[in-house]
Amino acid sequence: MEKDIQEVLLTEAQIRERIRQLGEVLTEEYADKNPVIVGVMKGVVIFYADMIRHIKVPCQMDFMWISSYEGTNSTGSMIVKRDVSADIKGRHVVILEDIFDTGNSLQFVYNHLMEKEPASLEICTLLDKPSRRNPAVTLKPKYVGFQVPNAFVVGYGLDYNEYYRNMPYIGVLRPEVYEK
Repeated sequence: MEKDIQEVLLTEAQIRERIRQLGEVLTEEYADKNPVIVGVMKGVVIFYADMIRHIKVPCQMDFMWISSYEGTNSTGSMIVKRDVSADIKGRHVVILEDIFDTGNSLQFVYNHLMEKEPASLEICTLLDKPSRRNPAVTLKPKYVGFQVPNAFVVGYGLDYNEYYRNMPYIGVLRPEVYEK
């Protein structure tokens, strides 16, 4: 896998430290709020597992699974493969996301969850790639791990055709890998 990586963008240590910092912020801001932490599958799995251990307040874990990508391209069409199981009406909810890219998927998730009438709904994303944002998407994540350049990033849960998710760092994928 390493041969397919052009450069390491974020090391394991950088990611670990930033997640610790985000956990402290969420712990402070959600004290006494009993939040529901919703992970958007599949890419969020590694970030979610690490992040939830740094949130030091009682919280409920839940997941959504949507699909919108084929290879490197977002189809723009969202499918809910698994919805949240918790009743989030009147609850404080934090969406955990691996990457805020075009924003199409996250806008869909946000709108879907807002229909369930939470008390509050915020977004925590490990990576923010504003250069690729769809101008129609008006969401802004409240909590951001790192802002990244317009490059195809993989690792730490992010994939290309379901591969590279298990790398412990975030790297830029060589163009010749996905331009085949």
